[in-house]
This record gives sequence, structure tokens and C-alpha cells, in this order.
Amino acid sequence: DLGRHDEALVLKREIYARRVAMGSAADSIVRAGGNLSSSLTTAGRFAEAKTLLRDELLPMARQSLGPTHGLYMDTEEWLVQALCMDPNATRDDLREAETIMQDVLQRRRRVFGPAHPSTAWCEGELA
Repeated sequence: DLGRHDEALVLKREIYARRVAMGSAADSIVRAGGNLSSSLTTAGRFAEAKTLLRDELLPMARQSLGPTHGLYMDTEEWLVQALCMDPNATRDDLREAETIMQDVLQRRRRVFGPAHPSTAWCEGELA
């Protein structure tokens, strides 16, 4: 970690904005937005990360990829991280995060199987 989070955040905002402006494929926009949300979370900008995920990325991923697509489930997990890492998270936030992860785990088991690494990771997060 070089501690250059502010610079990274500027670049990730630019990349995300360009992908949206160019009308890139939904998966490309969602990945760029996921990188941005991760940087926002790391920078402690939890409200902005949650808004980006809830208002832009999750609806786009759900509509274009569907709820059983791995990237859609990753996007839900990014929201869980933003919810859980926020030092001001409420009990309702934590309940929401747990509910999302339980749902994602069920879909990962059904789609990828119990031995898949992403299923195992999800199980570990809920343990």
C-alpha cells in the first residue's frame, strides 16, 4: 500500500465516468464501478459507495446480467463490504448485509456448487 488513495480515487472516477459516457458494455461499467466503490470504501466514503452501488451498479447488473451472474453477486458483496466497514453502521445496516450475504450464498451454491472458491469465501464471510 503506497497510501495514494486520493490519486487512485480520481483515476477510478474518471475510468468509471468514461465507461458510462462511451456506453460500454454493462459488465465493463459494473467492473469499473466496483473498482470505484472499493476505493470509496477504502477512503471511508461509505455513503457515496453505498449510493453508487444501490442506485447505479446493482440495478444495471441485475437488468443486464441477472441475479445468478457472478458479477451481479460480486456487486452485492461490494455493498456488503461498504455496509459492514462503515464505523457508523446501524443494526439495520448489519442485518441488511447479513441478509444479502445469505441470499448470495444460496445462489452461489446453486449456480457454482459448494466446492467453488467464491462459494467457500462467501461461507467464510458468514461464519
